[in-house]
Amino acid sequence: MKDSNLKLHKVVVAFAALAVLATGCGGRDGAEEIDSGSGQSDSVATANFGDLTEICGPGDASTASAQGVTADSIEVGVFSDIGFTKNSEFVDTAKVFTSWCNEAGGINGRELVANTRDSKLMEPRQRMIEACRDDFALVGGGAALDGLGVETRLECLLPSFPAQAVQEKSAGADLEVSASPSKIPGYDNYAGIRTWLMDEAYPESKGAIGMLNGDAAVSKLIGDINRETLIDLGATIVYDELFPLSGVTDWTPYAQAIKSSGVRGLVFLGTFDSLSKLEESLTNMDYELDWIDANNNAYNDQFIQLLGRSADYQNNVVDLSGVAPLESDEPAVEELKALFDEYAPGAQITLPAMRAWSSWLLFAKAATACGDELTRTCVYETAREETAWTGGGLHVANDLAEPLPPQPCFNVERATSEGWEPADFGADNGLYRCDIPARELSESTSSAPMTLADVGKSMNDLE
Repeated sequence: MKDSNLKLHKVVVAFAALAVLATGCGGRDGAEEIDSGSGQSDSVATANFGDLTEICGPGDASTASAQGVTADSIEVGVFSDIGFTKNSEFVDTAKVFTSWCNEAGGINGRELVANTRDSKLMEPRQRMIEACRDDFALVGGGAALDGLGVETRLECLLPSFPAQAVQEKSAGADLEVSASPSKIPGYDNYAGIRTWLMDEAYPESKGAIGMLNGDAAVSKLIGDINRETLIDLGATIVYDELFPLSGVTDWTPYAQAIKSSGVRGLVFLGTFDSLSKLEESLTNMDYELDWIDANNNAYNDQFIQLLGRSADYQNNVVDLSGVAPLESDEPAVEELKALFDEYAPGAQITLPAMRAWSSWLLFAKAATACGDELTRTCVYETAREETAWTGGGLHVANDLAEPLPPQPCFNVERATSEGWEPADFGADNGLYRCDIPARELSESTSSAPMTLADVGKSMNDLE
């Protein structure tokens, strides 16, 4: 793989607020079956997580009730761009969940089987055709260009429980249930952190905001959304620039332009390794900003290491959008760490992995409730009955029955040389702050997600 291609995809993924997946032995027709360990257990214990009970367990399922469902197993697809990114977070999560669930007895006695659907950045439609042929549902995955596959998914009436949805056609599309949404159709859920930064924490920065964005269609769209929100909140943008996706060999000119423009608050849309190099240039010229919104793609240990002395010199913040920080002592977070240590030692738990885990929990709980007659209609409608879903305590409560308008909660982490820590952002609901609503977008910066009607289908066609 050429370095320029890898950089291109990393930028696309970062702007879309996502990332993708990983390993396994060869499977049939592009699918890789994730090894879930020992398979079903003779144990009578059920799998509980956080405040959720009996997520998985033994049972007496006996029918082949739907495509991908037999008396012995349930096959689901896990979308990923593993062939391009080598990022294993979704596959790692699938391995941990299916291993844990199957040891407890599976879903009413059926073994849960996860097939990796490697979309390789440009092949979501090809993988979706395969998923339509074999899988009962899609669970806990994501693809940077997921809009390329959504029409095919709706045509074959395939329910989706994604870890994250990215493109406008995909996020919020029909037959999709997002347990912890990373993108809200028609809304900008980053209005909370921007309001806090500019009106409360660093009010002098409001008159000197900078934007630095990768030069690609998807990133430009997100840039348009950010620009619209910032201006709507009363900000003055003094610097607004693009950088080439092919890579930047010297970030000094960008740093000099930021300094000469007097930027005090910077919204950066790009990969965290690129941001670390920009900050190195800024720090070397002794220019300290009030804040840098690094985007939550940077919420990892690698970014801290790459920052070097900039970790303390600059003020990097990220909005986790209502997901509990890995640094917190929340029981659900501690449970998740223990499960990863047991079933995938050495694998990194990321923000997308936490969202994926919540999606797996939601799917498994709904599938368990459906019993022997497990159908797509049952699992989809049962999941949509959750009105305060927290993934067992991993994130703020989301109303899956009425997802719009979205919940308004956010939480902010800041980078230090010692690691990530909570910022003083005015939490009013445990770990979160929930008093600033998500901002509704204008027609110029939003478009409707795809519906069943767009492909000549309706809910009456779902079996």
